[in-house]
Amino acid sequence: MDISKATRHLIEVDPDLAKFIRKIGSCNLKPDKSRTVYASLVRSIVYQQLTGKVAGIIFNRLLDLFPGKRFPAPQSILSISIERLRSVGLSNQKAQYIRNIAQASIDGIVPDSRMANRMTDQQLVNQLTSIKGVGRWTVEMLLIFRLGRPDILPVTDYGIQKGFAVVKRLEEHPKPKELIVAGEYWSPYRTVATWYLWRAAETVN
Repeated sequence: MDISKATRHLIEVDPDLAKFIRKIGSCNLKPDKSRTVYASLVRSIVYQQLTGKVAGIIFNRLLDLFPGKRFPAPQSILSISIERLRSVGLSNQKAQYIRNIAQASIDGIVPDSRMANRMTDQQLVNQLTSIKGVGRWTVEMLLIFRLGRPDILPVTDYGIQKGFAVVKRLEEHPKPKELIVAGEYWSPYRTVATWYLWRAAETVN
């Protein structure tokens, strides 16, 4: 992803966003290639609807259930009970979703990194959302933070909606459909626009 080229494009097509780009400074988004697709999905489930601090504690407790391993293999996740998974602070639903991802990984539904890199954004969305508990938002986080795809706009994300309202000086948050239309101007660099919208959202309470 050419962040400099993306930033120039965004400044040219959107004067409102351009003001925040100049105010916020350079985008430092850098995908984390160290995790597998499977591990990234599990992490996203843990982090859903929680603050980063709380989610981080629960995620580390999950890893502590499997000492000596960098990340538990799918078979390891399935070898322990829902109750053990819940003991680290996971809800019953999240514990089940994590087991679903582990089983899907064994079944070949979750691709390895090489296969994922050959798949289109939509192919990945279609395939991974077939796993119960994995929604479009979860896959979009994978596309942004693990695979580094350049044109992702998670329109259902609260931070994106809030950031757009800030940038455009709106009294109400936009609906997802409105964001889809607005995002067409930013394409093919919607991922960098997404990063700036998140930063814009952080500038207000």
